[in-house]
Amino acid sequence: MPAAEPDFDPAWLDQYVLPNYGRFPIWPERGEGPYLWDSTGKKYLDFAGGVAVCPLGHAHPEVADAIALQAHTLIHVSNWYCIKQQAQLARLIVEDFVHIPGRCFFSNSGAEANEGMIKLARKYGVNTPLPDGSPRYEIVTFSGSFHGRTFGAMSATAQEKIHGGFGPIVPGFVYSAFNDIDALRSAITERTVAIMLEPIQGESGVHPATPEFLRAVQSFCDQHDLLLLLDEVQCGFGRTGDTCGWRSIVPGDEIQPSAISWAKSIGSGFPLGAFWVRDAEVRNPQSPIRNLIHLLGPGTHGTTYGGSPLACAAGLATLGVIKRDQLPSHSAALGKRIAGEVASWKHPLITDIRAFGMMIGFELDEATLNALPAVAASGKPASIWLAAQLIDDGLLVVPAGPKVVRWLPPMNLTEPQATEALQIFHNTLNRILQ
Repeated sequence: MPAAEPDFDPAWLDQYVLPNYGRFPIWPERGEGPYLWDSTGKKYLDFAGGVAVCPLGHAHPEVADAIALQAHTLIHVSNWYCIKQQAQLARLIVEDFVHIPGRCFFSNSGAEANEGMIKLARKYGVNTPLPDGSPRYEIVTFSGSFHGRTFGAMSATAQEKIHGGFGPIVPGFVYSAFNDIDALRSAITERTVAIMLEPIQGESGVHPATPEFLRAVQSFCDQHDLLLLLDEVQCGFGRTGDTCGWRSIVPGDEIQPSAISWAKSIGSGFPLGAFWVRDAEVRNPQSPIRNLIHLLGPGTHGTTYGGSPLACAAGLATLGVIKRDQLPSHSAALGKRIAGEVASWKHPLITDIRAFGMMIGFELDEATLNALPAVAASGKPASIWLAAQLIDDGLLVVPAGPKVVRWLPPMNLTEPQATEALQIFHNTLNRILQ
């Protein structure tokens, strides 16, 4: 903890800030690329990246310059007016990342983007109702999912620990087993209007949908006139080795989403989220709205801050570098190398590796770790205890559930920086077993 200063006392954090985060005891001061320095001057390799938020590392000069220039020009105007940077960013996303005709809405976070997709689905259900005229409204989501902390996104998340103490949750969500085609088939009813999923689940430990499951989801959506909603908040914009996360699993155009949500990597840490809606017909000749892109028209959805000139300038700079420097393919190659190196160790504390570019999950031998006196005495899950050990050794990672640590390094990570992180990881694992 930093020492008290004339204008700052570290005790203020506990005194004035709600205790809703379990924080590691480091106080970051500055960052550059993949490195972070704390208040004591200690240097870390940051493979947490704000939980996948920093695709170019810290303080990327092009992003910093774009933010500074825009801040000196125009920070905010209302969405009552036409914002040039929104048009530029939406075009970049549609033409160079999604490659499917559609339109974008800009928000401030991934949870808000998911709320927008949920509203889109509900509106679609009103416009494609049951024979008696009642709307379809059920959205199928999956075990292990995480869609955000706002009330609708929380309710969409199929995890009781997320719902606990906040009931009753928003009705209309049906939970099904992830990667279980028969369970999904049984979950679909006449009231179902959409299927919502993360192509690669991040918070539960980097668990991908199987190609067979994604294809089945697409087939069910086509068969039952359901919207396919893809939550790419963590896996989108090149982190997994393709411009869109689902194409890391099923390449090409076989999967045709109705809507996609993003945040995290889009703005290098500046609050920015977005969702895209496909240019596609509403499959009901009686509907007064004929295209998905018109379902959320004036008065149906909005935000005060979303899509400001400043936020979109950050997004344009970030995605521009990702595109120009071909970082999706770089991420794919370097992520494969990292996973292969760790697999070659055959380390007794690592039981599985799930790697998609710069989104890598290392599954731990939970029983072995929990049997260690130090882990038992800590009272912490194995993943959090190991993350703390890695912090001590200079590597920041992200726990995911009780037995997975995630690496979410910058997409522009270099080979020497990857080697440095691998050496720390290997040394830490070996030290634990001594």
